Amino acid sequence: MRVKKIQLKNGYKRFHDLTIDFGDNPKRIIALVGANGCGKSSVLDGMLFHNNAHTPLGNKGGKDHEYHSMHKTPNFNHTNVEIMFDKGPFNQVHSERRATGKENTIFSFRSPYRYNSNLKVSQARATKEIRLNNYGASFSSDLDDKMEENYRRLNIRYNKYLNSEDCRPSEAKAKIIGDLNSAIENCLDLKITSIGDIEDSKGTLYFIKPDHPSEFDFNVLSSGEKEVVDILLDLYLRQDEYTDTVFLIDEPELHINTAIQKKLLIEINKLIGENCQIWIATHSIGFLRALQDDLNGECQIIHFPEGIDLAATPHTIFPAPKTRTQWMKIFETALDDLTGLVSPKRIIYCEGRDAPGLGGQERGLDAKVFNNIFSEKHHDTLFISSGGNTELDQRSEVAIAILTKVFSEIEILVLKDRDMSSGKSNDENDRQVYLQNNPQNHRVLKRWEIENYLYDKEVLKSYCTSNNLDFNETEYDKYVTNIYNQNLKDETGRIKN
Repeated sequence: MRVKKIQLKNGYKRFHDLTIDFGDNPKRIIALVGANGCGKSSVLDGMLFHNNAHTPLGNKGGKDHEYHSMHKTPNFNHTNVEIMFDKGPFNQVHSERRATGKENTIFSFRSPYRYNSNLKVSQARATKEIRLNNYGASFSSDLDDKMEENYRRLNIRYNKYLNSEDCRPSEAKAKIIGDLNSAIENCLDLKITSIGDIEDSKGTLYFIKPDHPSEFDFNVLSSGEKEVVDILLDLYLRQDEYTDTVFLIDEPELHINTAIQKKLLIEINKLIGENCQIWIATHSIGFLRALQDDLNGECQIIHFPEGIDLAATPHTIFPAPKTRTQWMKIFETALDDLTGLVSPKRIIYCEGRDAPGLGGQERGLDAKVFNNIFSEKHHDTLFISSGGNTELDQRSEVAIAILTKVFSEIEILVLKDRDMSSGKSNDENDRQVYLQNNPQNHRVLKRWEIENYLYDKEVLKSYCTSNNLDFNETEYDKYVTNIYNQNLKDETGRIKN
């Protein structure tokens, strides 16, 4: 199940009237990105506000209009938030879930305030079914103290398996915590060795590390390690019951360094069922790196840019295009101006006007076109104009000699028009001969010049349709007889007419 659209109306918290629209095919992972105070947590609170009016989540209780209403309007209620899922409106989904007793599994929530500094359980007690979702935070400002309850659940699961299967403790441990350990080890140099023994006053988790001489308990872990174990344990325990759920996780990066953040999001994605959706409110470099590199095709990013007055005017926000320029804006938001984090992994020198414009802007037509076309799919690639045919060879050689020594992983390519013979005609055979007799980083267009792609009939027809223009196909066919080899660049005016 996935959220398609959410609307927060009539002054809900920070918003005058905000709609977030994911279109007809919402992605599995939704990232809310923006500076502190932009409203990321308020969006999550809005969904919880609507949900909790039907089936309260967590054990921290509700909050009144003082918390939810921008104008402190009395009787401000959940109807000011509307949620549309891909399976229908909230009321329909809730009604269908209630018939199966799983209405409390529409959402699963983790607040940013996760308290897990100590774990020492001394008395065993029964726990309610996890599908009731009745422990932990109810809203983003609540303390999310799930660790002790989840430890009890893990202990109960272990003992049930041990007794039902009549197996050795080592076999039960391998079954119950094997997958959990895999997730933990992919994030940390850490492994659970024992789930302790409540009856023996050892009610805690025990771990080993490669650089530690002996087994130690949960309380010895660093704050970041505790955060990772806490989050992964909670998701691991919910796997069986929360199979069609929207997981809301507010700032999971607290206390966790950048390298671990990226690994953690990948493990979160693995632990959560394929029919679920994951919402992450974050300004973490590590999480954004995971979204950019590893989970790009599975995510949509809602970027709250500065300079729009969400508190006073209605707005509809759509997922940000995942272009190089947009990624730079998103990373700037994450840590002011660390634009170097999106430095290109691949530079392609192409023909065109080499002198930059104001602020270093690209002025060459070819590079501007290629960057526009490829920047979403290949956000780590940058096309740069470097003059004509001869300058292209000279400057690319200098770049290779210098840049590859500084940035060992950078790839530098040379892209030429097929018009590389000073205007003389050539064909595909000549192109292949050139590629065979020049360095392996050289590339040549199959068509004469970039205009032979831009002025392709299908491209022009689509352009005219999009801009309500007439396309004279008959005149085009009279003139353009060989889209691969004709010199169309010099006839731009005719093409326009």
